[in-house]
Amino acid sequence: MLDTLFTDRVVCVVRAPVVPDPVALCEALAAGGIRTVELTLTTPGALDLLRKAAGATGTAEAGVALGLGTVLTADDARAAIDAGARFLVTPGLRPAVAEVARAAGIPFLQGALTPTEVLDAHEGGASAVKVFPASAFGPAYLKDLHGPYPDLRLVPSGGITAGNAADFLAAGAAAVTAGTGVVPPDVVAAGDWAAITARATEFTGGL
Repeated sequence: MLDTLFTDRVVCVVRAPVVPDPVALCEALAAGGIRTVELTLTTPGALDLLRKAAGATGTAEAGVALGLGTVLTADDARAAIDAGARFLVTPGLRPAVAEVARAAGIPFLQGALTPTEVLDAHEGGASAVKVFPASAFGPAYLKDLHGPYPDLRLVPSGGITAGNAADFLAAGAAAVTAGTGVVPPDVVAAGDWAAITARATEFTGGL
């Protein structure tokens, strides 16, 4: 999973009230160059969607690394791993989630913002630190964080677009997070997979 993420340098987080076909969604994103996909617990039936996609031949053939985000508790973490998640993502510091992920040998991205939180996330064993909300501070903030923490893998999230993703990478991001600009909820709900592929292609084309 980590090889895929840091090779492609992008993870797509899916926040949509309806995901009619998670396998087709993953295939559409992979066709556009995004092979690391994060479903979220804010989506109704997220664990069932994860289970369906994680066990699908199409997802595997597309080389998709599928994980679960907005993981807040140890129970959430265990349920996600049981459903087939290959990685976990938290919006903030969640030591209980980190403990479950470490015990299971599952990579995880832990959310943080301040320098203290970033260091806490790293020392808690995070595979990378999700800097959120990145759009509120911009690429310069990421560059500033790399001053005291030159070797940390930082993955900015929130407000990353096709127009600014390259700026965050140039500021030292190990990868960036694509969101509703690539997977608008209405487009996902409509099952317009060609549009999703086109949006993913546009996003990755500028990296």
